[in-house]
Amino acid sequence: MTSMNRRTLLKGTAAATFGVLAAPAILRAQTTELVVGCAGSHSAWMEQIVLPHMKQAIGADILFEGTKSSVNLEKMASNRDRPYLSVVQMDDPVMIQAVDEGLLTPMDPGTVPNMTDLRDGAVHMDGMWANYVQPWAGIAYNSGMRDGVASWADLWSPEAQGRLIIPSLQNTEGMWTLFAAAMLGSGKPFAEAQYEIEAAFAKLEELKPNVLSTYSVMSQAFNLLEQGEISMLAGQFSSYTLPRKAEGVPVDLAAPAEGIFAQPSGICLVKGGPNPELAAAYANEMLGPDLQLQIASFSASLPANTKVDAVGLAPAGVPILSPDWAFVAANRQSWIERFDRLMAA
Repeated sequence: MTSMNRRTLLKGTAAATFGVLAAPAILRAQTTELVVGCAGSHSAWMEQIVLPHMKQAIGADILFEGTKSSVNLEKMASNRDRPYLSVVQMDDPVMIQAVDEGLLTPMDPGTVPNMTDLRDGAVHMDGMWANYVQPWAGIAYNSGMRDGVASWADLWSPEAQGRLIIPSLQNTEGMWTLFAAAMLGSGKPFAEAQYEIEAAFAKLEELKPNVLSTYSVMSQAFNLLEQGEISMLAGQFSSYTLPRKAEGVPVDLAAPAEGIFAQPSGICLVKGGPNPELAAAYANEMLGPDLQLQIASFSASLPANTKVDAVGLAPAGVPILSPDWAFVAANRQSWIERFDRLMAA
């Protein structure tokens, strides 16, 4: 599935899907169907693990919309008077924007009791959202073309000329290349370097000769990596790359020496969304130890539930970096515009 797919429907036809979404909210609330917005890159484990689990555990039929977090935000905003999404799973900086726009309703331990078992810092803004897993992000590479990637500086190496694709800043994973550029350009540790945006863009200017293209649809760029058209794909997730490696595809994910990035995957309830009781039950299952273990193991991610053993689910010996998401949310749009101008020049 790519992010261009609108839904994966467990039962019925495309026409039936349209009928469900077009029906009045009062009718939709009487069904066992939930429309869930999620990242397109999560489609493998959503389809293989989450959807059958939800059918068995809570009797829900999931209509899965796989796309970018920013697109899910736009859907919630444009449908705020008549929401059709019940649950959305997206990244923390976009969650902040959703809260600011009044699009979410808080989760309550009374209806989502597994919230009480999450690690410190996993529940945000009094329950507006919670992190369910945390994939790590590094540099994906074609294992038939390279032995590995030792440093983020390898993206700037002469050998990478024309063999590199980086994400657009419209995609949250695009931030990792920006912050790596800030570290390398400023010479400061990440905690300080993430605020050195001028140094970051100056370093991105130096990267341009190596960049074949940027992407907003990750699956298309990943296809080029698998086919050997490029050697590296920056800022990629364990939750997508490592399952592809396990399937025998010639790709791997490097943890550069400067550090890997923790990608917070959050779950929230849409304000006024259909079937609120079933939506809360879905969120509770996503935060429960059984499903957390399955997702974390499949995607090589860190679980949020403290009852799940996280040993071996992330690389050892390298720093795990987590940015100031409030700073990102406040500046992201201007960074996107500046990045687009830079790459188009």
